[in-house]
Amino acid sequence: MTDARQVIDNEVKSNDVVLFMKGTPQFPMCGFSGQVVQILNYLGVPYKGINVLEDEGIRQGIKDYSNWPTIPQLYVKGEFIGGCDITREMFQAGELQQLFADKGIQVQQSA
Repeated sequence: MTDARQVIDNEVKSNDVVLFMKGTPQFPMCGFSGQVVQILNYLGVPYKGINVLEDEGIRQGIKDYSNWPTIPQLYVKGEFIGGCDITREMFQAGELQQLFADKGIQVQQSA
């Protein structure tokens, strides 16, 4: 499990925005992952999607890493933001956009 934890830790710390999800950004395998992908794509935020279905160690490891039981999980600049519901609520309130701005991450939103 330490192997998976090291991989997760490295991804979270070396990418500004990371989404641990079921499936890929191009082909989400669950509705919750798909919703977060839609939000990030709408905002035009560059991010790395990591498919937890490809590795059981990562799938369980990310839950242990964040102490959060569900997937997807969004990380911004090494900080755990939350899952689908939290991300969606923050987006709807404008808080997600503000978080990206505060962290120096360019939002390309056209609307």
